[in-house]
Amino acid sequence: MTQTRQSKFGFWLVQAIVVAGLGVSVARGGLGRVDVRLWPRAPREVVHIEREKPLRMESLYDDPLVVSDDELTAVLKQVQPRFSPKSLRPNYVEHALRIWGEDARFSDPEVLSGAQLRDVLIDNGRYLASWGDRVKPLLVESREGVEVRWGREEGASVHHDHWLACLTEAGVSLHEPVYTPSQHVRTINDAVQQALRDFKVDEREVEWSAMGFGLWLPPVRSWQTADGRIVSFDMIAKRLMRGDKRLGVCSGTHRLYSIVLLLRLDGLYSILSDEVRGEMLAHMRGVRQLLVESQFEDGHWPSNWDRGAEAVNKPIDDPLQKRVIATGHHLEWLAIAPEELHPPREQIRKAARWAIDTTVSRTPAQILEHYTFYSHVGGALSLWRKTRAADFWQAHEEHEKQVSTEE
Repeated sequence: MTQTRQSKFGFWLVQAIVVAGLGVSVARGGLGRVDVRLWPRAPREVVHIEREKPLRMESLYDDPLVVSDDELTAVLKQVQPRFSPKSLRPNYVEHALRIWGEDARFSDPEVLSGAQLRDVLIDNGRYLASWGDRVKPLLVESREGVEVRWGREEGASVHHDHWLACLTEAGVSLHEPVYTPSQHVRTINDAVQQALRDFKVDEREVEWSAMGFGLWLPPVRSWQTADGRIVSFDMIAKRLMRGDKRLGVCSGTHRLYSIVLLLRLDGLYSILSDEVRGEMLAHMRGVRQLLVESQFEDGHWPSNWDRGAEAVNKPIDDPLQKRVIATGHHLEWLAIAPEELHPPREQIRKAARWAIDTTVSRTPAQILEHYTFYSHVGGALSLWRKTRAADFWQAHEEHEKQVSTEE
């Protein structure tokens, strides 16, 4: 047995011991959880959500000139969740889960499945099996619902509502059980409702709240928070557009994804006013022009893309990971944006060429060091072929198995 396989075996062994100590069975697929205590009353609901599964924002394009089948295969191979089971960082797990989905499966036993990734985030027993008791739990329970520990502490989710947004993009069910440190059973709905109650429109990071709420709530357009304030998607959209275009995480590119996501959702469910929709389109046309002007000859966009032509004429010393961040994230939101918001398609193809070559040329250690950034490249290029990473990879493995059998 290899060292890695020993560690995998150890992971599930420790998990069984920890969970047995908690009095909770963590096994899925037929085995139920035992000795589970419930709160005396159900959490208060803020918004009734009419769907069991979240909305899914699909790409508008299938362009093999952006990325071919062979190129997408090579990139996705690089960004498989090949993580050590010890001290699984929620930020890595969240990024892997959002591009692969909760139903992702791999023939390689060293790669974590979508279900394994999901369960680390929603089952305190699984989390303890990875981290032990040396860090605080990821899940924080209240009588009203369940929150998530986030920030720069070890073992925390890095960004506010990133946990919620990634599970939502992964396709988790609204009534998927969430197993808390107090051995109570909550659901994803309880987490959504808690996030809605706690939301403040002036928070520094609203990018992931916008994504999570946007994929669950429509046609609902507004709700009341715990402090009595009425919040709407109009208000969130204005917050996303406010200030320097590069403000926010990852050089402001997450804001752009959330803006385009809300625009697409508005086209289906009318969650925005006509005035705000017009402001958002004007904002994104300005972004389009900046991308036209700020792209370098090799195809990448720099972290200071918002400077337009100045970014090229007076280049800064951008480390590779910042170029990967900007280029991968821009390719991602462009894949779901209407073509009127695109730079010329040739520029998009140049950016994809740079992102593909850069990702494929990295060693496994280099990918792992900056996995969260490279995961966006895999997600973006999957979108540009109008597919899900898990679906594409499953078809690839089935083809390889068939070829092997025929030989």
